[in-house]
Amino acid sequence: MRVHYKKHIVMTKPNYLIVCCLLLTACAQTPPRTEPAQPVAPHHPHAKVDAEVLPVLPDLELSDELLYEFLLTEIANQRGHKALAVRSSADIAKQTGDPRLAKRAAQLAVESGDMSKSIDALRYWREVEPTSIFAARMLSSILLRGGKLDEAQPELAMILEAEKENQGNEFMQIFQMVASYPDKPAALKLMRDLAQPYPQIAEAHWSVAQLARQAGDDGLALDEVRQARKLRPKWGTAVSLEAQILLKSAPQQALEALRRYLSDYPDMREIRLQYARMLLEQKQYKASRNEFQRLAKENPNNPDIAFAIALISLQLNDLQDAEAQLRQLLGKGKVDQNTVQYYLGQLSEAKEDEERAIAHYREVKGGGYQFAAQLRVVYLWHKSGKLDEAREYLHQTPAADNQQRVQMILLESQLLHEAKRVEDAYQVLQQGLEKLPNHPELLYATGMMAEKIGKPEVFEQLMRKLIQIKPDHAHALNALGYSLLERNERIPEALELVEKALQLAPDDAAIMDSVGWGYYRSGRLDESLAMLRRAFASNPDPEIAAHLGEVLWMRGDKDEAGKVWQDSLKAHPGNVPLRTVIEKFTGQ
Repeated sequence: MRVHYKKHIVMTKPNYLIVCCLLLTACAQTPPRTEPAQPVAPHHPHAKVDAEVLPVLPDLELSDELLYEFLLTEIANQRGHKALAVRSSADIAKQTGDPRLAKRAAQLAVESGDMSKSIDALRYWREVEPTSIFAARMLSSILLRGGKLDEAQPELAMILEAEKENQGNEFMQIFQMVASYPDKPAALKLMRDLAQPYPQIAEAHWSVAQLARQAGDDGLALDEVRQARKLRPKWGTAVSLEAQILLKSAPQQALEALRRYLSDYPDMREIRLQYARMLLEQKQYKASRNEFQRLAKENPNNPDIAFAIALISLQLNDLQDAEAQLRQLLGKGKVDQNTVQYYLGQLSEAKEDEERAIAHYREVKGGGYQFAAQLRVVYLWHKSGKLDEAREYLHQTPAADNQQRVQMILLESQLLHEAKRVEDAYQVLQQGLEKLPNHPELLYATGMMAEKIGKPEVFEQLMRKLIQIKPDHAHALNALGYSLLERNERIPEALELVEKALQLAPDDAAIMDSVGWGYYRSGRLDESLAMLRRAFASNPDPEIAAHLGEVLWMRGDKDEAGKVWQDSLKAHPGNVPLRTVIEKFTGQ
């Protein structure tokens, strides 16, 4: 039902009674306010109420009809008739031209979630109260959410011009509103246009730098953030951004920027923390630990810093320091104890104290490391010769999802394979595949095991099924193609398979070797030699050496072939395929 204005209606005393009843009903449903309700602009829950010029109010008498319509609108809103309340409040605002009613209409429109009506109501509020910064904030926010950047720009410019004492914060707020906009170049253009009149505002340059970085223009981003730093040398937020921009292309320059800043402002903790983390990312472990240790002196009760020092010490193989840091964290309750126990298990493994490692791993009762800890227990029991106990523990370990189930199946198969129980390993994989018949990892592992125990038909069937499920599975394509090449069967098809694999993984040395071997099988010796040299340079694997030597030998380069074989044999004296090839061609 829509409320219409009826100019001929005159409120009588009974009408007043109805209004009072309605008003009491509305009040009963809504707790009393201690202050007037204020609309809040989206994305700015703490936006301040503007200290702005008081609006010019129309010379309008509060008639019975107007009061009646206003109350009906409020009651409609309280009872959930949002669309009716929005329409009615807009009608009242336009009938009266009162900025207070326009503000209320805008609030109701925004609360309704109807973007089109919100924009219309806010525009009308701006029309009747053009000096309201609050209205401009709300309108610009709604326009930005709707992707109307060009329409939002004059509203944002008006806010910046009005807030002369607070322009830096305004730029930061505008950046927050614009940062998530999907068209990054458009967002950057908007911010550059807004920032252009304010070359002395550091936050303006910083905001442009952030959006330039998002848009992929690192050159502009670097120029702008350096302008921000010149204007505010002590501003840590600016140097932090400069380091982030530099990190991608010039990590040492990024580190140097942070180091120089800290030499001038050594007490800037957040920047030192960024510096420590960046050193860690660049694998400068000792320098990183030094920075974390300095932070630990200033924050002795911070468990995260102690934990970082412990993990870096583990990486540096400083087991004594790592253990001291981790044991200090035990029982404090400030760091997840399961995580601490897991890393104490890792440390015990590094010290080759497998019994203690198992004890620590078994103390991991939950959290993100529980499953990994359980698998380490299985592996360590197997390593100590307790294969049956390891398998039993593995069978009792619950899996959270299919990926964990597959990991358990693969691990059990691996343990059996290492114990020379290859048929049992294959049976475990087959049983797993019966439960998860289309899982790529299981298909690949079962196929490879079938090949190993002499079941080429099963191998090919599983690999073709895997390729059908995942046509871009480079290793499956390579495995099937190489298997055909080794059996010297269907060479054109085999070569096509391995070449496709190489397109998908152009830097994989094993696949380069397969392609080179395919060229050899096809009689293309020069192409084979070039590809095998490339593969061997990438990874001097003994089986690649065996292939490279064979091709060299067949081209007549027997001396070089012998050198490749013998050098590889010195590095890998027990490699059977390499010895087999050497014996085949040299008789040695």
